[in-house]
Amino acid sequence: MSSPTDLRPYLRTLDAETLADLLHAQAERDPELRQALENRFATQGSDVAEAHRLLDTAVLAGNVEYAAKVGSVLDTLQRLLDAGSRADLAPLARRTVDDISEMLEQIDDTSGEVADRLDRAVELYARACVARPPDPESLAAWILEVEFDGPGWPAIELADFASALGEKGIARIQSTVDKVLAEQPSGAKRETAERLREELAEVSGDVDALVAILAAKPPRVDVSLKIVRVLRAAGRHSEAIAHAARALTHDKKEEAPQAEKDPLSRKDFDENPTAATYLALREESLETGRWVAQRKTALARLRELAAGSTPAADELVRALLGEDRADEAWRAAVRFEASLPVRVELADARSVAHPAETIPVYRDHVEELITRKDPNSYREAARQLRKLRTVHKKAGMAEEFSSYLGTLVEIHKRKTRLIAEVKAARIAIPKPVGA
Repeated sequence: MSSPTDLRPYLRTLDAETLADLLHAQAERDPELRQALENRFATQGSDVAEAHRLLDTAVLAGNVEYAAKVGSVLDTLQRLLDAGSRADLAPLARRTVDDISEMLEQIDDTSGEVADRLDRAVELYARACVARPPDPESLAAWILEVEFDGPGWPAIELADFASALGEKGIARIQSTVDKVLAEQPSGAKRETAERLREELAEVSGDVDALVAILAAKPPRVDVSLKIVRVLRAAGRHSEAIAHAARALTHDKKEEAPQAEKDPLSRKDFDENPTAATYLALREESLETGRWVAQRKTALARLRELAAGSTPAADELVRALLGEDRADEAWRAAVRFEASLPVRVELADARSVAHPAETIPVYRDHVEELITRKDPNSYREAARQLRKLRTVHKKAGMAEEFSSYLGTLVEIHKRKTRLIAEVKAARIAIPKPVGA
């Protein structure tokens, strides 16, 4: 008698709504399943309550214990969001962001461990707001307070909150930005307003406004590239070509001189934004006490470039690794599609604490090695399969590895050298279904 077909690979191809409909229909026919689902739903409330309790006690702990407790809260938020919880998680996520922000003003976070938690908290708060939008004007007021009156953190990207803000929230931010630009001829608040004006133009899709804002900046390669990308994305190809031509023939002597107040390494970074110049800027700015302000704008430029090319994404990841911000580097690698070698490097470190997250990276690596079609690459693919098997076990997904390996072998069954290397690596090849 043949064993039942493992349906999980197929089920993972379905969207969440289809899966929800299938599961709900089955629960209506199966009282035990319905009760189990209701019990899981009920536990979400206790999970949220426990998360609030952890925040209550976290402030009494030292840096390491504080980071660990906040990390547990963030894990709970992510798990509930990933599961599609109907609970309103925005208040908990907002409290976590505010709590970490206040803590960073009171402690010496040289390692950046607590700051890493803040970046992740903001991302989860944005997801929670999208899932269950809060009052748009209240959300806008919070963003404006952080941007104009905060200590320089957290870093907020309007695009992440755009759908939750809606027209009302966006209008509130636009009104404040316009007012600041009218009243502040210079200074930190004006710089913040100018950055938000650019983000608002991007969020609203106002191509003409965005191009005008970018064109008004001092001539730089990255600014010109962004203008070209914006015009091409809008289908305005002839304008994009014309702008690119003007940028190529621009006399560099006409570029605006660097403000004397900036560190010398700021000029190096602006001319060549890489991980090396970013970290040099960091070292110099830490000595002058200006890193908080410098980091926000420098990191925004690296992220902007990362969205346009894989090499730039790699530079962003290496810059974050240089700050010992491994979690943030991982998220950047995933979001901006860093190169496979960089993602594998990150996965080797991340697989210890977060094995399930690294499985797709190792699978991509195996496939890439197989496509090379040479004996050494097949041997390395087999070694990576051993590593992948270990990662699946750590993640409690051993059965999925067997299913994955069976499919892989079936697809590449004619590559006899590959199959021989897999067997030589002492990896048990599953028997075909029905065999």
